[in-house]
Amino acid sequence: MSEPGVGSAERPESGAESAEGLAYETPRRVAELASVVLARNPHPMTLEGTNTWILRAPGEASAIVVDPGPEEAEHLAAVQAAAGRVAVILLTHGHDDHSAGAKRLHELTGADVRCLDPAFRYGASGLQEGDVVAAAGVEVRVWATPGHTADSLSFLLDPGSRPGALSGAAAVLTGDTILGRGTTVVAYPDGDLGEYLASLRRLQELGGATVLPGHGPELSEAGVAASRYLAHREARLAQVSAALGELTASAASPVTARQIVERVYVDVDEALWPAAELSVEAQLHYLRNTS
Repeated sequence: MSEPGVGSAERPESGAESAEGLAYETPRRVAELASVVLARNPHPMTLEGTNTWILRAPGEASAIVVDPGPEEAEHLAAVQAAAGRVAVILLTHGHDDHSAGAKRLHELTGADVRCLDPAFRYGASGLQEGDVVAAAGVEVRVWATPGHTADSLSFLLDPGSRPGALSGAAAVLTGDTILGRGTTVVAYPDGDLGEYLASLRRLQELGGATVLPGHGPELSEAGVAASRYLAHREARLAQVSAALGELTASAASPVTARQIVERVYVDVDEALWPAAELSVEAQLHYLRNTS
């Protein structure tokens, strides 16, 4: 989910391509083990749409599906066609634009749905930090990367760890923790900025790993992307802190998130201010607990 005012995308009137010329509901190979099917759900908060990832080793008939996306028949049919036999369904987190189609895909394929939050699991045990999911000739290592949501996970792939694999940098599926463009929303109370910053610092350690995000194009270096996100958060925190200080000095009552949004997000469409308020609430919570 993109932060308000950053990386917005317009819904196309018709046709089969996104604003960047990427085909909807058509698999596109991104890495040796990963292809993406772009859902037709563009929105200012989802960029061109949700990326559903299909993971498999070359020559494998089955696949792992990550983030089935919206419960839309056209998209789920495209995912099934791209995946072949679905071995397992993984969720990076429970937001509807990633998880709404999971139950239906489970019903269509019989594949278990695995994730951190029990509310979104179907027919399987959950996922937690350090788990390894092995299917379709692929090993997926689970990292807990909370912050965008409490249940946010990232999934690590390392082609070099598989016998006979092509050489190359690792890849990481980041859900909404790192997007392919812009920055993500950390919406209080489910989102926690302190946890989010810690998750970004952890993702920095991946260096040159390719980022396979939940929205937007893939990125070549996870370390660079995480550093950029950290710099953005530090700058935004400085803005919010300054606005809080100015408003507190002249206010007779407690400062609200809305008042800060009106100062800090002046260049953002007012229709997106409610989402911005949630982001500011997360920043205020962080500032109060770290001051």
